[in-house]
Amino acid sequence: MMDRKAQHTLILPTANKNEDNLCMPLAINVVLKYWGEDTIIDEALQRSKQYDAIEGSIFMEGIEIAECHGYVTYIYKGNLLDLRKRIDQGIPLIVIMPGIQETVQHATIVSGYSIDEGRIFTYVPEPDTEGAFPEVTFVDYWNQDGSVSIMIIPREIRHRINESELEQKESYRMCFEAERFIQKKNSDSAITLIKKALNLDKANSLAWSLLGSVYNELGSDEAIQYFQKSIELNPKFYLSYRGMGNYYLKRGDYHLADRYYSNAINLHEHRFGPIYKNRAIARLNTEKKQAAKLDLLRYLEQCPMAKDKRQIEISLDTL
Repeated sequence: MMDRKAQHTLILPTANKNEDNLCMPLAINVVLKYWGEDTIIDEALQRSKQYDAIEGSIFMEGIEIAECHGYVTYIYKGNLLDLRKRIDQGIPLIVIMPGIQETVQHATIVSGYSIDEGRIFTYVPEPDTEGAFPEVTFVDYWNQDGSVSIMIIPREIRHRINESELEQKESYRMCFEAERFIQKKNSDSAITLIKKALNLDKANSLAWSLLGSVYNELGSDEAIQYFQKSIELNPKFYLSYRGMGNYYLKRGDYHLADRYYSNAINLHEHRFGPIYKNRAIARLNTEKKQAAKLDLLRYLEQCPMAKDKRQIEISLDTL
């Protein structure tokens, strides 16, 4: 077995899945433990009380907690060379990757790489286990969410980082700040921040996609141009294709909804099971009953614990 130095891997601490907190996502918790910080979970629990009605993670809360305790955070558009460089510096990176089942995306930690094997190693919250992606697959999946890198380091090693190498770092941070406003249903503040992010970098496909999502939630036709701009900049941006599918589904243009949902599924067919239910709705409205039935079956296959499972099973009996 190749030694860890040859494989360029870091040894990350084990964290219990139960330690995943609304304001302290597991990935941030593990990175802070890696740097020797393990006393801030109570602070995260206190912050979580203001988000009782929100599901998921408020990533900026975890980042701000880390910064309050003397850590420096960079959120930027990463690439493979930068990722390898950070691992060789002893710095684990958090990356945003496609989710599974009913989770559309999730944060994971890159713990190493092997040039000989052509693989990227990622953190798995189980003892003595690690995930591994073929490098090409990792880059493809990573690109689907904008190739986001999150670096959290102690202030005393900040000198190791050449900040000019970190692409779109101010613009990407504003996107994460805007996502917090989106989760709090504060659309006006989210739009203001996203537009500031775009003033800093008009090539930020993540910002365009977020802007499309906010306007889509508001029922505005402006959404479509922002999704299109995101896709123009990054033809693999999954959430923008899904967003366009949602846009057209809400407006009853079922043929276009089907098309854009299919574009998203073609990028990653095992990601986010509920998209199959949405495409099934579009297909039922265009008389594609057999295709819709297959989509509903795929939805239940990918989301076996879906809350509407019984309702979907009844619908399948009628098709």
